Amino acid sequence: MILKSFELNKLKLNNKKNFLFYGENQGQKNEIIEKFEKSFTECTYRYEEAEVLNDLESFFNNILSQSFFEKEKLIIINRTSDKILNIIEEIIEKQISDITLILNASSLDKKSKLRSFFEKNKETVCVPFYKDNNQTLTTIVIKFFRENKMPISQQSINLIIERCRGDRQNLHNELEKIFFFSRKKNKVEVEDILKITNLAENYDAAELVDSCLSKNKKKTINILNENNYSIEDCILIIRTFLIKSKRLIKLCKNFKDTKDIDTVISDCKPPIFWKDKDIIKQQVKNWSLKNAEDLTYEINEIELLIKKHSKNSINILSNFIIAKTISISN
Repeated sequence: MILKSFELNKLKLNNKKNFLFYGENQGQKNEIIEKFEKSFTECTYRYEEAEVLNDLESFFNNILSQSFFEKEKLIIINRTSDKILNIIEEIIEKQISDITLILNASSLDKKSKLRSFFEKNKETVCVPFYKDNNQTLTTIVIKFFRENKMPISQQSINLIIERCRGDRQNLHNELEKIFFFSRKKNKVEVEDILKITNLAENYDAAELVDSCLSKNKKKTINILNENNYSIEDCILIIRTFLIKSKRLIKLCKNFKDTKDIDTVISDCKPPIFWKDKDIIKQQVKNWSLKNAEDLTYEINEIELLIKKHSKNSINILSNFIIAKTISISN
């Protein structure tokens, strides 16, 4: 069953339990998902596709278990692809009455088996989310300032739209900044918007890579969720991965010989800045020499894959990062 995004608010979907949301407009998807979450309060469980595929037993134990305090559960699986189709088919076949399932995917082409399944199945709902245009974003901005009774010039509105890079989620984040800023000042000028908005800037690629290599799952997923990476960003991130993985190999070799992590880090060339020493220690402890060498080989393969399938590069890179973050080193 195919629906347009605006039809979700108009139709009664109480009898529908399985949804696929796909497309570039992550901000609009988040708005819809938040509405679902309000109905389930504390009974919401979020997964990454890589988590589900890595530990199927734990995933099924959670969705199949029943609790006196949980009448219904909302299961959200992010960054989904065709890899998860067999699992979804199994869940739907079981006809589990107390769960609502939402799959959150990026762009899916017409050949996607997951998309085709949700479009043709009468028990499922497939909703494409297309990129916002300037008119839609302008409407959101005008409504925000009108509801908060804040004067705003057309020049300021245009600047906000320009800096959000067509992303509704970024727009909401920056409007929230403006709201808190306005508490100290009655009117927001163009100069103020230039100072307080920074929509085009993402977390530094090095911070994302370091979090992954440290196997800090919570921070890694948070960085991925908070940013609007472009195809060019993916190349930068994967090149950063390569540089840091080569350094990790060198450190693991030296640690294997000396067994003294402090000496290894102190003797590293080029020197490791003092604020990075703790996170580097964690990385060396998390990765064996063999796994670090295998990682470098995989990074080269992923880089080739990203360049070959540039339209799907963000999804490819995200899945790779999550898999490396939650993997267990020997």
